[in-house]
Order: sequence, then C-alpha cells, then structure tokens
Amino acid sequence: MAGYQKFLQVGVALDPIHVGAGGAQIGRVDLTIVRDPVTQVPKIPGSSLAGVYRTYVAMAYEEDRQASQSGQQSQGRQKPFYPDCAGLGLDQNRGHCRQPDCPVCTVFGFARGAGQEGGFAGLAAFTDAHVLLFPVPTRKGPMWVTAPMALKAIGLTVNGVNDNAVYVPGKDPDSPLNLGWLLLETRGDNQIDGYDKEKLKSLKIPDSIQNRLALVPDHLFAHIVNSNLEVRTSVSINPETGAAEEGALFSYEALPRGTVLVWEIIAKNPAYFQISGQRIAISNPEGVHDVTKKAHPYLEHLGIGGMGTRGMGRVKVVYSGSDSGPGAQQSQAQSVNPTSPANQGGGQP
Repeated sequence: MAGYQKFLQVGVALDPIHVGAGGAQIGRVDLTIVRDPVTQVPKIPGSSLAGVYRTYVAMAYEEDRQASQSGQQSQGRQKPFYPDCAGLGLDQNRGHCRQPDCPVCTVFGFARGAGQEGGFAGLAAFTDAHVLLFPVPTRKGPMWVTAPMALKAIGLTVNGVNDNAVYVPGKDPDSPLNLGWLLLETRGDNQIDGYDKEKLKSLKIPDSIQNRLALVPDHLFAHIVNSNLEVRTSVSINPETGAAEEGALFSYEALPRGTVLVWEIIAKNPAYFQISGQRIAISNPEGVHDVTKKAHPYLEHLGIGGMGTRGMGRVKVVYSGSDSGPGAQQSQAQSVNPTSPANQGGGQP
C-alpha cells in the first residue's frame, strides 16, 4: 500500500494575482511578488495555497453542516468548521476541534499548544504553484509563452529549444515575432522533440490558450515573464478628507490575467496515521484529495493573495487529477461526510 499519492492541479488566473514578497523596496515597483530564488520566475508559495485551501474547505463544510441542520433540531456535530477549524487554532473556546472525523483538522493539521502533545501535521501537503503558460502581448495578439523547464512540471521533457528564437505552431518560419519588447526569430514547433500537445489538451486548458502557444529557451523565459508582469499604481485615501493621502502613492506588480499555473497536492495515506489512538475517518489518499477539491469553487470567486478589493486574486482550477509517481496508487475515491451517522460525534474537544 502506497504511503502517498500526488495530484496535479492546473489553474487559470481570472484576475491578476499579487502574492507579495513582503515590504517595499527601491526599484521598478514598490511592492514586488514572490519569485523562485533560482529561476527568478514568479510563483505562489505552497504555504499561501495551504492557508486559503484550509479556509475555503472549512467554509464549504460549514455551509453543508448548516444546510443539513436547517429547519430541524441541531444534532450530530455542534462545533462549526468555520471559523473554528479554519484558523482560530489554540483558542480554548473556538479553536480546532482536533477530532479524527473532522476533514479540516485531519487534512490540514492542528496544534495543541506549547508543552502539549498530540499535534498533527495534516494529510495534505502543497507544492509551490509555478507558471506553466504566461500571456505576452505581440503584434499578432496575445501569445502564451512556456519553456522546457516549465513543461517539466506536467511531465514533459522537451528537447531542441536551444536558439534565441520563439517556436510557434507551423512548419515554416515566419517573420520575427515580438514578445513584449523582445524581438525573436521564429521557428516551427515541429523541430521540437517531446512537445506533446495532447498532454496539454488532457489538462483541460482552454482552446483559446492552447491555440496560441509559443516556446522559448529556458534562459529567456524569466526575462520575458518579469518584463511583462502587470504593474498598477494605487494611493491611500485620507478618511477625513476623502482625497488622496499625501506621499502615499505606491506601485505593485502581479501575474496577469490568463496566466496558467500548475501545482501538486501530495496526499498522505490516512491508513498510516491515528489521532488520539483513533483511526482517521478518511480511508485513502483519494479521499484526502476530495476534501481539498471543495476549495476550488471558492478560489474561483474569493481568490488568493493580496489586493482582493482592487480586483485581484481569482483562480479557476481547470484540472484536478491524479499524477504519476512512486507514491501513486489506484484507489476508489471516498470523501468524508461530516453529517453522516458514521462521522457524527466530532463535536467539542
């Protein structure tokens, strides 16, 4: 029996996404976004994903709990999933319930405080979300740029992307193409080995994106991405005057709308874990993944990252499925229903 299973997630940004690096700095913009320290390509940290996933999963289960108890005397689980199991943590009255049948506490973990035993790290781990396809303006309209190092995230090993050129659909090279400010010669993507377009189609990426793909060498990818980020300027408002606050002008950058992101959820096998000597209600890694997927409708409407009141953050998950790997296994999906008789009793700790 495998100890874990990986699940690939692919999302398309419906709005610009700003996950700040923290603090202001002197440069092109005041508030920068998080970047990979090696490639310098922007990313969304796994910790940011884990936090919003936990909150949105708790919201989903709380809505289900309240709907199941509407119009009848409350029974079964009394303690709310949201906000108690979402983020209040060690609050004695409204903290994590820490029950083995709680999908939020078991999947995302909980703590018991300093000097207390029995904390649990959680069954789900999140990788960073990396840029798979990045929209860039060109004289022929928007193109979605990728590179061999980006395609490795979905299991494609692409060879032959070596020249300082852009590889586009077709056999015959056309006139040079600009990717933002950068003008590159064109090559036909038939010259590339390992470029499996059917793999991209299987990830349910919209056709409007798949029909406008362009590949560039790895050493150009970071330059193209960082040169074409969305940059906005805002100002703080003085609440007394209703006018702009003096000296409060600031700029910030974001991944543009249409960016395709890829990340993985690693689901541990619950069969190898117990909480307070009791077996966890979720029976397999598929069940862990099913719990995390309940956050996806909320990501599409509530988003991730900062500047949410300025129209940023929404992400639509277009693919959420099993990935190949040493921990992969074929198992029947089994979700946790907290209102079913088998899962009742997970109330006050």
